[in-house]
Amino acid sequence: MPLMVMCGYPCSGKTRRVEEMKMYFEENTKRKVHIVGEGALGVEKNSVYADSQKEKNVRAALKAEVERKVNKDDIVILDSLNYIKGYRYELFCLIKHAQTPHCLVYCLTSDEQSSSWNSSRDAAERYTQDIFDALVLRFEAPDSRNRWDSPLFTILRDDTLPFEAISDALFKRKAPPPNQSTQSQPLSSSSFLYELDKITQDVLMAIFNAQKTSVPGDLVSVPGATEKIELTRSINMAELRKLRRQFISYTKMHPTENTGQISNMFVQYLNKSLH
Repeated sequence: MPLMVMCGYPCSGKTRRVEEMKMYFEENTKRKVHIVGEGALGVEKNSVYADSQKEKNVRAALKAEVERKVNKDDIVILDSLNYIKGYRYELFCLIKHAQTPHCLVYCLTSDEQSSSWNSSRDAAERYTQDIFDALVLRFEAPDSRNRWDSPLFTILRDDTLPFEAISDALFKRKAPPPNQSTQSQPLSSSSFLYELDKITQDVLMAIFNAQKTSVPGDLVSVPGATEKIELTRSINMAELRKLRRQFISYTKMHPTENTGQISNMFVQYLNKSLH
């Protein structure tokens, strides 16, 4: 059944809102509520968010747990930062495949307020200031114009949760239609595979050629994409090819309906993987 995805700065009140929604669902529906979050994984968050590979592993574990919990009877709430739009897109692909609705609840706070709440926590539960600042800097705010961030409920510090509106979004909306290819064999369309191969190769060549005249810190434009590659270091062709293979493998299993978005998706994937 439905997936409710939380989103917000560290220490922005997400877990408190999750508990409020859980209580509402348990009082007003007969469904079980499963909460998925880092707490159940037993990880030390400062250690995780200081290491990009550990963080990727945790995100993968959370996504896998969501996939296991989603079924026709229960409600799943993902209580995590979910600050990367590419990751939220992956979750959207997951619920499309499961053919269940979802919504995004964004706890909007200022970094000053969240930092103050972080400082008031017990030492064992607190983010270090360096980690907190880095997460705020990397945060990619949701945008309701993106289908993977919609429907979006933005909650301020003193707001009362719109319980009925959230419930309606989860129970009275139709699930997003699955891609035709995911209903049978993942990506059987030869034209899509051709476009995927050609577009990603063009992006690689654009990056490789741009590095001849650019320096770390430059933003590189690539064909067909509105977003730009953030060159923080020199990247050799072997590394670029490896990332391209990974992206193609993932996209074959989670195809997009709009091939015009492949360039932007690949740029987002590269920016996330190279930082």
